[in-house]
Amino acid sequence: MTSYVTPPAARVAPPRMFGPEFAARPQDVYQVLRAAGPVAWAEIAEGVRALVVTGHRAAIDLLTDTATYSKDSRLWQDLAAGRVPQDSPVLALMAYRPSLLYADGDRHARLRQAMDDCLARVSQPELHDLTRAHALRLIAGFAQQGHAELMGQYADMLPLLVFTDLLGCPPELTGRMVVACQGMINAGPGAGQAAAGLAQALSEIIAMKNRSPGRDCTSWMLAHPARLSHEEILHQLVVLVGAGTIPTAAWIASGLRLLLSDDDYAGDLTGGAITVRRALEQVLWVRSPMANFSVHYARADTTLHGVPVPAGVPILISHAATGADPALPPDLGYDNRSHLAWSAGPHRCPADSQAAIIAQSAIETLLDRLWDVQLADAEVVNRPGPFHQCPARLAVHFRPQPAHAFAAPTAPTGGTRDEPTDDPRHHRRSPV
Repeated sequence: MTSYVTPPAARVAPPRMFGPEFAARPQDVYQVLRAAGPVAWAEIAEGVRALVVTGHRAAIDLLTDTATYSKDSRLWQDLAAGRVPQDSPVLALMAYRPSLLYADGDRHARLRQAMDDCLARVSQPELHDLTRAHALRLIAGFAQQGHAELMGQYADMLPLLVFTDLLGCPPELTGRMVVACQGMINAGPGAGQAAAGLAQALSEIIAMKNRSPGRDCTSWMLAHPARLSHEEILHQLVVLVGAGTIPTAAWIASGLRLLLSDDDYAGDLTGGAITVRRALEQVLWVRSPMANFSVHYARADTTLHGVPVPAGVPILISHAATGADPALPPDLGYDNRSHLAWSAGPHRCPADSQAAIIAQSAIETLLDRLWDVQLADAEVVNRPGPFHQCPARLAVHFRPQPAHAFAAPTAPTGGTRDEPTDDPRHHRRSPV
C-alpha cells in the first residue's frame, strides 16, 4: 500500500463539517465542496481530514464498487500512523469494530444475513402498535402542559424505547442507552465514553438473553445458524441500535418540522397517512437524517470521476448533498426513491422499512392526539457534528389535553390512520 501524503489541494484549509457554523448552514459547506468537484476535501473534526462525495452518480459508483473501495477502517492510514487525535469524537463511529458496518465480502455477507433474518422476524403490525403505545405514553407525559420540546421529550426517546423492546432490554437499562446513543452521534468530547457505555449495556442484555432467551432480536441473533460469537453479536447490536434510533429520531423531528412549517403541508393534514408519507419522503431528499457517512477507503490510489483518491483516506458520502446535486433531473420529484438517504450497494441500510414504520407511526400519533400543535420557534438550528442532520430543539405549543385522553390504543393493527372525519382535529390551522 502506498504511504499517504497530504495532496496540495488538502494543504489549503478545507471547509469544516463540524461546529456551530456548519450546524447552522450546512448547505453553504456543501456548495463549497461541490464547486471543487464531485469529490472534495473537508475537515470533519479537529485535525481530521477526509474526502467527501457530493455528486450523486459518483456516490453510487463508489458505493457499488467493492473491488476498489473497502469499509474496513483499519485501512485508515492517518489513524494507523497516529495522526488522528486519540480523543477525536469521530472515532466513536469510524474506528474499526467487528460488525457488518466495517466488513467486506464473505464476512459482510454472513453478518448481513444474520441481521436481515432477525429483522425479518419483526412483525410490522406489531411494530406499528408498539410504536403507537410508546408514543401515547410519551405524549401523556407532556400533554397537560400545553407545550413541549419534541426533540428531547419525544423524537429522541421514541425510537430508542421501541428498539430496546425489540432487543428484549429491561427498563433499567433504557436510560443508559439513551445517554450513550446521544453521546455517540453528537460527536462531542464524550463520544468515546458514550460508545463504551452503549457496548456495556448491550453486553449485559446479551448475557441475560443467553441465560433466558425470549422473542426478541438479541435471542434470535444468539440462535442464528451463522453462529455469531458474543463479540460479533455485541457489535451487530451496536449497529442496529445506533443506525435504527438516532437517524429515525432525526427523521421524525424533521418530518414534524416540515409538516408544521411548510405551506405545502401546514393547515392541510386531512390526507392523514398519505400526507405524512409524502413529507417523510421529502425529508429523505432535502434533510437526510444521516447527512454524511457510509465511510469507505480506497484499497489503492485511484480516481473517482476524475478526482484523485489516495489509498487509506476516509471517503464519506454526503447523503445530504447528493440529494441536491444539480446534475439530477430537475423534475425528479420527492416521490422518486433514488435518493441516497439509505445509502446504496451491499451496505444499504437493512432497517429502512422498520424505520419508516416507526417514523410514520410516531408522527401520525402525535398529530392525531395534539391536533392543534404548532411550532413555537421560527428558527430551528441543527445539532453539531459531521454525521447527522437533526434539529437541536423542536419547541411546540398546543391546547392542553387531559391525561385520560391517552388510554392504551385499542384500534386494530395497521400502518394507516383513520379516514378524515368532521372531527376538528382533522382540520388544522396554519402555524403562527
